[in-house]
Amino acid sequence: MTTTADITALVRAAKEKAYRETNDEPEPKATGPHEWPVEATIGKGLEGAPACDTSVGYVNGAKGWLVYRGLNCFELAENSTYEETAFLLLFGHLPKRAELDAFREKIRRHSPLSPETRRVLEFVPTGTVHPMSSLRTAVSVQGTLDPRADDTSIENETEIAIHLIAQISTLTGAIARIRKGQKPIDPDPTLSHAANLIYMMTGTKPDPVMERAMDISLILHADHGMNASTFTTMVVNSSLSDMYGSVVAGIASLKGPLHGGANEMVLYDLEEIGSPDNVEAWFKKAQETKRKVMGFGHRVYKAYDPRARIFGPLAGVLCTRDQEVKRLYDIAVKLDALVCAQLGEKKIFPNVDFYSGLIYRAMGIETAMFTPIFAVSRVAGWTARALEYLADNRIFRPRAIYLGPISAPYVPVDKR
Repeated sequence: MTTTADITALVRAAKEKAYRETNDEPEPKATGPHEWPVEATIGKGLEGAPACDTSVGYVNGAKGWLVYRGLNCFELAENSTYEETAFLLLFGHLPKRAELDAFREKIRRHSPLSPETRRVLEFVPTGTVHPMSSLRTAVSVQGTLDPRADDTSIENETEIAIHLIAQISTLTGAIARIRKGQKPIDPDPTLSHAANLIYMMTGTKPDPVMERAMDISLILHADHGMNASTFTTMVVNSSLSDMYGSVVAGIASLKGPLHGGANEMVLYDLEEIGSPDNVEAWFKKAQETKRKVMGFGHRVYKAYDPRARIFGPLAGVLCTRDQEVKRLYDIAVKLDALVCAQLGEKKIFPNVDFYSGLIYRAMGIETAMFTPIFAVSRVAGWTARALEYLADNRIFRPRAIYLGPISAPYVPVDKR
């Protein structure tokens, strides 16, 4: 029988393995004191472009490390909780007991859904609308209901950030239930943030192992450098728009299959493969047709994604509880080995999305809800970075390289 102590030991083993294997890898770059403007080599899509200063988090892609406020993600996954990690991201330090208790109490107080928001969610056509679209709409409604929404002071925006951390979890639970024709479940104030999320989605209070697995997942997804949805949130917030609208934009960005939606696509691929015996033929055809194999490779990591180092073994433990999920896990393991053997020299390894969906499937959560769970976690990183930038705000204004004509003549409509 697996226990939470076993889960902790699993994370610790992944940490120790990562520390051994990355000991000689490159140390961080783009860190430390500097003066603006800075010079940089910039790729398409602003790749490599420094956009701001931050102390919230750092991704060392060459080494395969992820750091929140100086703390390695392995340490947090082993020892922390999502509530404590969210506090760390927002306020810059690990909370004392009284601070953590007060933070948790605020989350509990902000968690229940308003009747207005519930009615809007029940109005959205669940059969044709992606749950991320429902979530985006619901958060927008939250902004219209909050009379403080347009107060963009750091103090008020911080309170809204805590409100959103609480609400997005409850909204996700409600969306999961409504999609199945069931009534939303109110959060249980005696449960942790992670346990409540599972309870509100499935209707079943999780055992300690499932609760801990969800807690670890939320910790590992909470922040990840200047990714697309974080940058989107910050760009909107830099115009002094309200925090609700900024997070709505972040949700819309996260929805895309090249970003948060990738964890859904991995499960669809595994289901399409069908059996471990089909992996080699499926992968060969994918290479021949130049089909992207979801869950592998990363724009930043050129080493093994540290989150995947934890999620892989964690999925291995959880997936044994259900034979159907175990079959998908066995397919994933074989595909992982095959891709790494053929493409590992090109620095293509599993990323966070490859195993995370299997963990959620083992919890009884439908595939379409994987990306909203990502948002439940990432809202802490979105708001922490938006608040940090707001303290010394300058609206984002990159340039485009113009390729069109400079002085074209105007031709009257009758002569065109």
